[in-house]
Amino acid sequence: MTTQEILEAARSAKAQMAQADTEKKNAALHAMADWLVSETNAILIANEADLKAAEGTISEVMQDRLRLTKERIADMAEGIRQVAALPDPVGKIRYSHSRPNGLKIDRVGCPLGVVAIIYESRPNVTSDAAALAIKSGNACILRCGKEAWRSSAAIVHALKQGLASKKLPMEAVSLIEDTTHDSANALMTAVGYVDLLIPRGGAGLIAACVQNAKVPCIQTGTGICHIYVDNSADLSRAVDIVENAKTSRPSVCNAMEVCLVAEDVAETFLPMLKERLVDARIAAGKQPVELRLDARAAQIIEGTEAGEKDFDTEFLDYILAVKVVSGVDEAIAHIGAHSTGHSESILTNNEEHAEKFTRMVDSAAVYVNASTRFTDGGEFGLGCEMGISTQKLHARGPMGLDELCSYKYVIHGDGQIR
Repeated sequence: MTTQEILEAARSAKAQMAQADTEKKNAALHAMADWLVSETNAILIANEADLKAAEGTISEVMQDRLRLTKERIADMAEGIRQVAALPDPVGKIRYSHSRPNGLKIDRVGCPLGVVAIIYESRPNVTSDAAALAIKSGNACILRCGKEAWRSSAAIVHALKQGLASKKLPMEAVSLIEDTTHDSANALMTAVGYVDLLIPRGGAGLIAACVQNAKVPCIQTGTGICHIYVDNSADLSRAVDIVENAKTSRPSVCNAMEVCLVAEDVAETFLPMLKERLVDARIAAGKQPVELRLDARAAQIIEGTEAGEKDFDTEFLDYILAVKVVSGVDEAIAHIGAHSTGHSESILTNNEEHAEKFTRMVDSAAVYVNASTRFTDGGEFGLGCEMGISTQKLHARGPMGLDELCSYKYVIHGDGQIR
């Protein structure tokens, strides 16, 4: 199908999706999960073809984002089932009151309509986005990067079978076949067809959508995430948290990119950091983290001299920018100047510093004594997510079911006139 044909089909499907009740949507979601598992072999074959084509063109870290396994597909199916178990936001009364004239006014959740999402080489986003769209009564149009197209097409084929088996329109989940910039531009300018566009990827993709979109657009994804090690932090625990935030999956947007260290503990903590992220990983045969150090940090441990752009870069790799700061106030100021508004954390035992940090840091997720890797729809109890919004209007942070709905006012009267 052409991109225009997919737009027209999705627009036709949205009315039927808006009418589907909770029982029917949940039945479809369970069927989609079952079909996804039953098509595991076909999906893995498609994914292997994607991985082979990507050899030499994307980094090993990005290849890991692309790679599917039997276990990852099972997790994707479980994510769909978790969405089915969540409360239905459609028809939910968010606010209700009665006026002195007898009018009863309800604010009621309703679907957005057609949600389009542009994403890159993460095929699991395909099933997450589809599940959230279906449960919230929307139709969705998926446009993935060329590296993941075969995998995503196999996933969408399975999901469509699940929809059809429960008499919901297969066109409620569609994958754009054209992976050139033309299809992305078509979605950005699909006025009258797309009710919300969500770009989920690198800074270039998000900037292009924000600059060129004529349909409503939510900024998501780019994560220059900071962890500040305060002068009162438990340093042993801090090393564990930083290791998790940087190395558990460096290719994702909630991975830590910058470590700020209070000068009072820098001479103790930085050698601990280097031992854990560099020396111990080399000894274990793992890829070490390249530490890019500001001038003060470089006086304490060995590493690479930080360049001009290193504190403004989402590395998505085994690279960590490190800076020594005077204390919590300088840490907050640095984050304010360099953050993308995604996720930041303070490691501290000082309640006053924790309160100041959470109040003054203006990001979608602000942590105290925890890894930034928890900024995720599943970890927040949302089932999964459509993306991480780094803006402030309509949605902020992990976008779950409620964020894929709008609302309308429903007013009941008994002959009132004004």
